[in-house]
Amino acid sequence: MKTIALIAHDHQKQKMVDWASKNKDVLSRFNLCGTGHTAKLVSDATGLKVKAYLSGPLGGDQQIGAHISEKLIDIVIFFWDPLESQPHDPDVKALLRIAAVYDIPIATTRTTADCIIDSISKK
Repeated sequence: MKTIALIAHDHQKQKMVDWASKNKDVLSRFNLCGTGHTAKLVSDATGLKVKAYLSGPLGGDQQIGAHISEKLIDIVIFFWDPLESQPHDPDVKALLRIAAVYDIPIATTRTTADCIIDSISKK
């Protein structure tokens, strides 16, 4: 079973919860993981099991990046906030970079997340 990582910056968390709730049926067919608070919010809202890693600023982005390099994560849905400075910005950039290196689909907006979820829901 493939694994999807769910990540959202603070100002994007509600968008992630809304998106995950809308796509609950498709997401239920995958292993889910995410950074700390995002994982909990999505799990609470949808009832889906979401393995929680550390929060992003405490190393969660790095944990997910490591799992990508170990081929344990297949898709990343990362609602980041491009207008807000992040204290862990180097970790965010490293995560985006490692996803590109390993050719992992990564959605950074609701529209791209919808494209990915539509694509995998047809399989």
